[in-house]
Amino acid sequence: MLRIRQIEVPIDSEQEKMIRKKCSKILRVREDEIVGLKINKKSLDARKKPFLYYVYEVDVSVVREEKILSKTRNRDVFQMPEEVYHFPNQGEERLNFRPVIVGAGPAGLFCGYMLATYGYQPLILERGEKVEDRIKTVEEFWQSGKLDFSSNVQFGEGGAGTFSDGKLTTLVKDPFYRQKKVLEIFVECGAPQEILYESKPHIGTDLLRNIIINMRNKIISMGGEFRYHSLLTDLVIRDNQIKQIKINNQEMIDVDVLVLALGHSARDTFEMLSKTEIVMRAKPFAVGVRIEHPQSMINENQYGMENSKILPPASYKLTYHTKDNRGVYTFCMCPGGFVVNSSSEVGYLAINGMSNYRRDTENANSAIIVTISPKDFGENPLDGLNFQRNLEKKAYLLGKGKIPIQTYGDFKCDQKSISFGDVRPIMKGNYIFSNLWEIFPNYITKSLIEAIEYFDTKIKGFGRSDAILSAVESRTSSPIKIERNNLGVSAILGVYPTGEGAGYAGGITSSAMDGIFQAENIAKKYQNFDFVEETNVEKIER
Repeated sequence: MLRIRQIEVPIDSEQEKMIRKKCSKILRVREDEIVGLKINKKSLDARKKPFLYYVYEVDVSVVREEKILSKTRNRDVFQMPEEVYHFPNQGEERLNFRPVIVGAGPAGLFCGYMLATYGYQPLILERGEKVEDRIKTVEEFWQSGKLDFSSNVQFGEGGAGTFSDGKLTTLVKDPFYRQKKVLEIFVECGAPQEILYESKPHIGTDLLRNIIINMRNKIISMGGEFRYHSLLTDLVIRDNQIKQIKINNQEMIDVDVLVLALGHSARDTFEMLSKTEIVMRAKPFAVGVRIEHPQSMINENQYGMENSKILPPASYKLTYHTKDNRGVYTFCMCPGGFVVNSSSEVGYLAINGMSNYRRDTENANSAIIVTISPKDFGENPLDGLNFQRNLEKKAYLLGKGKIPIQTYGDFKCDQKSISFGDVRPIMKGNYIFSNLWEIFPNYITKSLIEAIEYFDTKIKGFGRSDAILSAVESRTSSPIKIERNNLGVSAILGVYPTGEGAGYAGGITSSAMDGIFQAENIAKKYQNFDFVEETNVEKIER
């Protein structure tokens, strides 16, 4: 099969027909000689707006392939490389107990999926609810403000990404094709086929929920098990080896292998781990606000007026370095989305962004965040966590439990808003006019204003006075890193930290890829086995 790159097709043309026609011309064959055609990549080129093009990379099967290839002098035509994911052969060491995975977010689910596929029959423990029940609990929280500490936007099956835009992009280098495997598994579990080739694939929170259910059922059908309302509360370590874990302060489970697939908000678990021999350190992260604009404004800026209604809702990505050398950037941009109350602790308030698959609300929203480091908050492992909490406590008190919001014009003037302009917030959760200066240190507010003014030179209207800011966006990534070696093992043998909470990923796809990486590490060392009736659970009196 031949791969052809850089096939430009006008957005208003019949795409598949035009692709075939262009392939025929490039290869100098008749169209009926093309016996197979598969899109490998698709992106939008908007550099010459209003003249926009889709740019394709396609794999083509033709008769006389070798002869055609030998005659072409086009560097964008070449033999299709092998791009196949390979799971390693199993190791020789015997497992006494099935692997235990703590956390059913992307890292935990994909680690569990791969281990179940190859006969390791994992036990997945999740502190929150299964996704069907979790959805109801979160909707109730958005309506009433009553928070369930164990099951919310951050905690529960699917992880924090369940209430997000469902972006599947990553900048992680991928020589082993783990990303391709992640996307293939998503499609097997019900995701749209297009995510296999779109340059900016996304699923949307509405579709992602059913995909998680299908993943769970597949894992169970392959011998895995899920247990909900199961919070990790202690580790039993002997001779530098994990031996047991305690669940809900009362149930002991024997383990050889423990995968810590914690989310970035598992603060109580981080505090527990800091009292053990697990080695952790503070790491940089970023905090800031969400900003809302009309989606039509973003479309017109990104596409041009003529094309703003015939293309999917537009996104953007912006970066800036302040005069004080702080990085400020947009994060988790949600076209046609919602700003959501994503709190997970009573008395603290955090927000995030979310979109459905169709991205069809009137507003675009994005986080605008300022980078901070241990120099700002301290070198101890939990100092970053406490910095986040301090901001979230201020946001909660300022808004009296509601999302604090402010127009950008008032934010620049350091004054509380009292009315909207043309932009109205689209939010999940109640909100209240506030002055966000009362939440942040001055270096953050000044960095935000400096960056937004610069972003306005890139997207006309970005700094409009009636754009709506909300706070606080504090859960952009984990504030800690759990140390591990190049085999994925922590300072305690048998413990495999993975995913975003452990400090090794940033988003759904990279977390899933890291979960697969840890499944590979476990498989390289241990034999799989046919699981015999439960022997690794011992209930004790509280």
